[in-house]
Amino acid sequence: MSQPLPSSSDALRRAAETMHAVRDRCVWTQRIDHDDLVPYLQEEAAELVDAVETGTRADLKEELGDLLWQVLFHAEIASRDDQDPFDIDDVADALAEKMVRRHPHVFGDAVATTPEQVLVHWNAAKAAEKRTRTSVLDGVSTHMPSLALAQKMLGKASQVGVTGSPAPADPADESELGDALLALVARARSEGWDAERALRQRLRALADEVRAAESS
Repeated sequence: MSQPLPSSSDALRRAAETMHAVRDRCVWTQRIDHDDLVPYLQEEAAELVDAVETGTRADLKEELGDLLWQVLFHAEIASRDDQDPFDIDDVADALAEKMVRRHPHVFGDAVATTPEQVLVHWNAAKAAEKRTRTSVLDGVSTHMPSLALAQKMLGKASQVGVTGSPAPADPADESELGDALLALVARARSEGWDAERALRQRLRALADEVRAAESS
């Protein structure tokens, strides 16, 4: 006999209860751990990017839900940990508290009338939270796509006066190609462009060209 879905009137609570029921009753889900979920998380995040950049409103809503499911899944796994359990409520509470700390101009007496002033408050709060970090690169994930990681690291490097190598006019090997690519990302950053998004858009155009050639 099939089990009914949770009937909470709170949509987010219903989603969390649905995840809890799936973990209890689905034999495939029961064997999944945090590491197993990583590829699915990366895939769902990429599909959300596609929905934002090229999808419909319905696509965006669906992909946001799929990404939320990954968050609920990780939290449900964590809630059953023998050593250090936490659940989705703990995750949400910690998030709310952090956002309150990082927006003193919204929830406190600080003043910020420009985006630049907002960033000052944000960075000050973040620095206070991360006192144990010894490098501006601490906390930067090396699992980011390479162009996005390059743009992120260049921003961090600029904080300590480090700049990338000059770009060779005609790269002769992979090392020089790396310098040339980094220089292009540096140019993108200086112009306020998103290097990762720029290449995604160009690759979509290339895909259209390939499909057009295949159908001709």
